[in-house]
Amino acid sequence: MDPVRNPYAPGAGQRPPELAGRDRELESFDVVLERLARGRPERSVVLTGLRGVGKTVLLGALRSAAVRRGWGTGKLEARPDQPLRRPLAAALHQAVRELSGRNPDEAAEVLGVVKAFALRATAEPVAAGGGARSARSAPKMRDRWQPGIDVPAAVGRADSGDIEIDLVELLTDVAGLAASTGRGIAVCIDEMQDLGPEDVSGLCAACHELSQQGLPLLVVGAGLPHLPAVLSASKSYSERLFRYLRIGALEREQADRALRTPAQEEDADFTPEALEALHVATDGYPYFVQSYGKAVWDVATASPITAEDVAVAAPQAEAELAVGFFGSRYERATPAEREYMRAMADLGAEAGDGAVATSEVAARLGRKPQSLSPARDALMKKGLVWSAERGRIAFTVPHFGRYLRQHAGD
Repeated sequence: MDPVRNPYAPGAGQRPPELAGRDRELESFDVVLERLARGRPERSVVLTGLRGVGKTVLLGALRSAAVRRGWGTGKLEARPDQPLRRPLAAALHQAVRELSGRNPDEAAEVLGVVKAFALRATAEPVAAGGGARSARSAPKMRDRWQPGIDVPAAVGRADSGDIEIDLVELLTDVAGLAASTGRGIAVCIDEMQDLGPEDVSGLCAACHELSQQGLPLLVVGAGLPHLPAVLSASKSYSERLFRYLRIGALEREQADRALRTPAQEEDADFTPEALEALHVATDGYPYFVQSYGKAVWDVATASPITAEDVAVAAPQAEAELAVGFFGSRYERATPAEREYMRAMADLGAEAGDGAVATSEVAARLGRKPQSLSPARDALMKKGLVWSAERGRIAFTVPHFGRYLRQHAGD
């Protein structure tokens, strides 16, 4: 088969040619947008799921749905080593600019608030004449970074230095602009579980205020399965604040559609046996579906693609996943963390690669559970494992246990 015409896209966050199995989530989001357009109150949306299930792709599709309705949108990716101010300001800058043509004067005022909020990321109040300065007084700048917003920074709005106060003021003003233009704003946050505790608390408080006022601004987040617990730990009312959508593997019919539809557009197809072999290999996880689809297409000599083609392509697909999907994550772990994960993998072989008890991991390693807490906590911060329930732990990456067992001697 011609590799130039290969339709599959296994890149990180890259939209596949056929977004199969996500119709319900897209339809639900359209309802949310329509309700807000009619002045009805709605909750922000949070997507959760394992690595490789297509959260980032779906997040992009939801953003596109908002764009089609004329909304202002912005996107950012949370990082554990970066506070929220700068990336959120950049995302809102873009969103406000998309609406500025309808009300340029008010948009300029709101951009001034966005700029004031952003500048607090590089500012620190200093003492003047031996006395403490007001938190809202002009701060002394510690670096020359500027947010690239060509209006004067507002004074006394979203510039207190308290992230919770500032986020409430900032998002309320931005949402007010959206309401006055008859549109809305969607802020998309990927890897949302990596936000710092103060940023999570502030974001929840701002979403609560927006919901109470019925303002047309949505936060659309995506993150690992423990994201709801992160939000709940910050604000007890977060379970009522967000609409949670759990994203999982594709069902058999959906996985077949993700493979067959792009192939048929290139005048090719799969035999039923090939589709069965691919489903066994991928378990319906979208990233694996795209990876195997690309590898099989490249080795197949003619259509329809057969189970024999799948068998020939499987080692190539597995080798690429071992380097780019599994190996890159394994390399981030320390020796102690790798030992912990290998013990999890061994136990997973006996439990169907589901969650395992932390006490069993300790017993497998001949250690006390308390002594393994640092390794477990570090793996959770790195997004490699998550706590499915108290006293149990699971990988955030599908098939990771199988990968570790296959490469135990490496």
